[in-house]
Amino acid sequence: MDSLREVAARPGQRAAAFAGRYDRVALVLQGGGALGAYQAGVYHALSEAGCEPTWLAGVSIGAINASIIAGNKPEDRLNRLRQFWELVSGRKIWAYTPDGDMFRMLRNHASAFMTTMLGQPGFFEPRLLLPWFQPAGAPAALSYYDSRQLAGTLEKLIDFDLLNSGVTRLTVGAVNVRSGNFIYFDNGKEPLDARHIMASGALPPALPAMKIAGEHYWDGGIVSNTPLQYLLDQEDNLSSLVFQVDLFSARGSLPRDMRDVMGRHKDIIYSSRTRQNTDHFRKMHGLKRQLRAALAKLPPEQRDAEQERLLAELSQMAAINIIHLIYQQKSYEGHAKDYEFSGTSMREHWEAGYHDTQRTLRHPEWLSPPETADGVIVHDLHRDDDI
Repeated sequence: MDSLREVAARPGQRAAAFAGRYDRVALVLQGGGALGAYQAGVYHALSEAGCEPTWLAGVSIGAINASIIAGNKPEDRLNRLRQFWELVSGRKIWAYTPDGDMFRMLRNHASAFMTTMLGQPGFFEPRLLLPWFQPAGAPAALSYYDSRQLAGTLEKLIDFDLLNSGVTRLTVGAVNVRSGNFIYFDNGKEPLDARHIMASGALPPALPAMKIAGEHYWDGGIVSNTPLQYLLDQEDNLSSLVFQVDLFSARGSLPRDMRDVMGRHKDIIYSSRTRQNTDHFRKMHGLKRQLRAALAKLPPEQRDAEQERLLAELSQMAAINIIHLIYQQKSYEGHAKDYEFSGTSMREHWEAGYHDTQRTLRHPEWLSPPETADGVIVHDLHRDDDI
């Protein structure tokens, strides 16, 4: 298997010219724990092609990846991502793994078991005493693991002054524990620090909630595992090239044993109905265009002030191009794939994201704006690709 540095030396696809035809390039990253290395591979290919995102949005591990990218200069981003993933996936599992899915499956099970027992370096560690034996109300009574290591890792890898400078927009999603409401922390609206990133990835009951401004927050994936809707809801009329990267596939095979059932169950829960969101957005976008056409047919003297305002607003709708990339699970990966952090799996996930993105960028027509200045198009490598 190629090393990450060997992959980095390969020539990228020329996408910068296409990206320059949009007002912004967005990278939207779903949650998925150890599978997040796939997103690092996606960014790797985009960066190599000169297609740097101007807006990053993420949930859970997607928030961590997004913050590392946004909080570093373009020339440092890949190295910082590599440092993070080599740190959290640095534990040696077996000295040697024989060929074959059966042995790889056993190795993955061993890796996931070690995660549950030992945590992951630079990420989280198990509490000395189970939360069931802690007094009610004590911080240690509210999670199985302590995530303070992650705070130090983020502070080391991210320049928060740069992150909050406005050069690159960053949005991360979390859930208010008390109200149950989903909230987005956005550096375009408030300064962000390590707590906001950790809040987005504080998945209970494994990790503790993060306290910010008197409120406590859990992993945004509890409510919605992708922040795509937040980006689509913006009323800023900017044309957008959006790379939506999902780690769980809504589509899958019929389970054949209990291991498959547990894995398929997790896929459906965390796939977050991304395609439903895009289909709904396209439908609403079409209705807005029809409304604009109807208002334009009215003679100016028959339009009231509200209709004039609405017509002016609808006349400024911008083009949206959504490129959808979805991680495709290997046959030997089970339901523990999101907390199986072995270095071998990490490199496989990274390379899968890298190569899927390279294949996507081989379709230059996919990167072109819609034919109309206010159109919406969606491309999916694993549905549309025929090479």
